[in-house]
Amino acid sequence: MFESVLVANRGEIAARVIRTVRAMGLKAIAVYSEADAELPFVAAADEAILIGPAQPAASYLNVDAILEAAARTNAQAVHPGYGFLAENAMFAQRVIDAGLVWIGPPPEAIVRMGDKINARNLMEKAGVPVAGGTREPVQDAEVAVAAAKEIGYPVMVKAAGGGGGIGMSVAHDEAALRSAYETARTRAERFFGNPDILLERYIERARHVEVQILGLADGTVVALGERDCSVQRRHQKVVEETPSPGITPELRARMLAAAVRAGEAVGYRGAGTVECLVDSVRQDFVFLEMNTRLQVEHPVTELVTGIDLVEQQLLIAAGEPVSFVAAAPQGHAIEFRVYAEDPKRFLPGPGVIKVWEEPAGEGIRIDAGYVEGNTVTPFYDPLLAKLCVYGADRAAALELARAALARFRIEGPKNNLPFFTELLDDGEFAAGTYDTGLVDRMRAR
Repeated sequence: MFESVLVANRGEIAARVIRTVRAMGLKAIAVYSEADAELPFVAAADEAILIGPAQPAASYLNVDAILEAAARTNAQAVHPGYGFLAENAMFAQRVIDAGLVWIGPPPEAIVRMGDKINARNLMEKAGVPVAGGTREPVQDAEVAVAAAKEIGYPVMVKAAGGGGGIGMSVAHDEAALRSAYETARTRAERFFGNPDILLERYIERARHVEVQILGLADGTVVALGERDCSVQRRHQKVVEETPSPGITPELRARMLAAAVRAGEAVGYRGAGTVECLVDSVRQDFVFLEMNTRLQVEHPVTELVTGIDLVEQQLLIAAGEPVSFVAAAPQGHAIEFRVYAEDPKRFLPGPGVIKVWEEPAGEGIRIDAGYVEGNTVTPFYDPLLAKLCVYGADRAAALELARAALARFRIEGPKNNLPFFTELLDDGEFAAGTYDTGLVDRMRAR
């Protein structure tokens, strides 16, 4: 096992990784920008290195600065967290070339799954269900229109090289497709440097359900259950829960088996997620994408399995056996992503945190990136913390969530805590019958 880990990230996920690194008796090294000097993750590390100004391109995306920090601190391994460089195959390879341990999947797996068109075709060959769609990049609007006629409306317009819902929209007719195509292409070029677009059949009233996998050091791939990520705004997740209230045991078994096949098809190692769209009426699913990293919502899986996923990442990267024998999920867990954003329009609302009072108690877990007195700047994703609750069943988890949210106080920056109270009062969410259109319907009422 290596003895030191540099965490190439910030905020909540950096603090989360550092917690496990130190619990395992390893040295935790943080890197930070000038804007983040006062954040908790910096103080939590054994050593911290300033790598640049606030702008991500000059700090958290600055590969040279991060590798220089690793050399200065004699780091032996690098954990990328999620976002920033976590799914950047070039960064992974440079870490390896520098003689460091990369805590993530092989760069080749990142490349193969990072391009959604290639990933879709690869999954189809591996026997994983995929939606009808294009097998090559759609080069212009006319090609998109012709493809949509074959696929059938509505169609999902997606950036081939992106994630996080960026460059993604739904078109119900030709006019909407032409507009969506140009918008998606522009955003794909801007955010990912890759203008390639693909089209897929859109499943209306679908649920977004993902499977957590681990590729072990011996080559085995295991599935640790699923997470329902259907509560979204602007195609971005905001609440996740496990188990999904919208799938049957038979469908769950098929999804987990397909996720294992997906991991095996790319020689996966470490923690990854196979994301699917589920037609809950037909109780069927199709592959959406694979995230070759730890997910924001990994704590709910940890709560129902008792498995520390960051610990498993470290063990696998070191070539060692994982620390659990079998995963038998029990109970129900829900995660609420607490953002510094307007709870009605979901627009970022940075500012100084004047009051920060967290709920505490059995069944409550908070992974936070800030404390009272910190400033939420406009430079990064506005995630403040993740409030997670765990109960014996969904009803118990919902009851605990309501109590925890009532005791969570944040003053200063705008935040979406009021939205979660609104969500808990929604009939669809309470009944577990919601889908990815829930938030849009709530805002239209």
